[in-house]
Amino acid sequence: MPSYSPKPSDVLERFVRYVRVDTQSDPHHEDQTPSTACQLDLARMLADELEGLGCEGVSCTEHAYVTATLPASEGAQDLPALGLIAHIDTAIDAPASGVAPHIVHYEGGDLVHGERDGRAVVTTPKQLPDLASLVGQDLVCTDGTTLLGADDKAGVAEIMALVARLAAHPELSHPTLKLAFVPDEEIGHGAALLDLDDFGATWAYTVDGETLGEFNWECFSAAQATVTAHGVEVHPGSAKNVLVNAITLLREFDELLPAAERPEHTEGYEGFFHPIEVSGSAGVATLTYIVRDFDSAKFEARKQLLADCAVFLNARYGEGAIEVEVREQYRNMVEHMDGMDFLRDNAYAAMRAVGLDPVTVPVRGGTDGSQLTLRGLPCPNLPTGGYNCHGVREFIPVRSLELTVDMLEQLVARFAVAQR
Repeated sequence: MPSYSPKPSDVLERFVRYVRVDTQSDPHHEDQTPSTACQLDLARMLADELEGLGCEGVSCTEHAYVTATLPASEGAQDLPALGLIAHIDTAIDAPASGVAPHIVHYEGGDLVHGERDGRAVVTTPKQLPDLASLVGQDLVCTDGTTLLGADDKAGVAEIMALVARLAAHPELSHPTLKLAFVPDEEIGHGAALLDLDDFGATWAYTVDGETLGEFNWECFSAAQATVTAHGVEVHPGSAKNVLVNAITLLREFDELLPAAERPEHTEGYEGFFHPIEVSGSAGVATLTYIVRDFDSAKFEARKQLLADCAVFLNARYGEGAIEVEVREQYRNMVEHMDGMDFLRDNAYAAMRAVGLDPVTVPVRGGTDGSQLTLRGLPCPNLPTGGYNCHGVREFIPVRSLELTVDMLEQLVARFAVAQR
């Protein structure tokens, strides 16, 4: 593949530098924060850069939380502070060590990202119809062996590039900006340790979405369910009417759930049950689900269905054959957005100012904003411009990085006047 190296803009240079730092989180160590020590490498780098840009109160904690304040422009000092937030960790779904970004000038047809095990890694127009709108653009891709990390290092780079622009141009209007970069969002921890009183923002945005123009203030309500099956083990040669196989119990439990309500069969506002991990033996086995829905009543009904399935199987196989533990993870943030229409309206205006057509899209997942909103900091989500997140086909257009910085400049200017 021929090399291609256009002159990098500030946000591109930052993005390429950040994605080379391995920050993959680890759900098997979610009892510690950060779940992986490598996240501190990027956290310390960002703290140093924020200090160099003249931010005040820069902090990098032992938990890899980076916070800082950019003072308001002249005349906006008395207005409420606005928060901008992104996460530094990357997903567990693909390798994340040794990220080697390169730029492809896309001219149509299949997008060739790189090569893995002697085979080209490609995204076809059939897989991603949006490719048709990207002809002629420069796209940052990996070499096909790792994810890229645009989720959410694109958001990190875009916020950092905005701060650099505002610091270099004091004539640009903005309120006091409260900045936060947090670890472990991909494993559901995210901004849990962010002290909102110390942070000091009245409202905020996460920069952690995908397609430009999309605004998110609806997300799934989410829970994780662990189903444990307890079998009765005997020699299979004398097992008739005695053996209860824990693996078979889990299969029966799974078959009681609606087959069409899986991620691969749902879209839009449709919820799902998604089995994500199974382990064990004929004696004891566990199956873990993530459970998602936008509607609060339907979400409660999903949790109740899991309990009802356990009751049904316990009646057949004996009490305690199936145990279900449900842990709620986050709630749909729109439940707490009453009176916050100006957050959407300002985002829409900023998008239109840079030539985008805004649309509100529900997030079929969660963001740090969902838990922050529940904790009292209204925090919808803005796009970064990335595609194919969480896999080796992940990429982001250079123009999307640059346009997002322009959009953020327009957004913060709208908070340099009193909100109604």
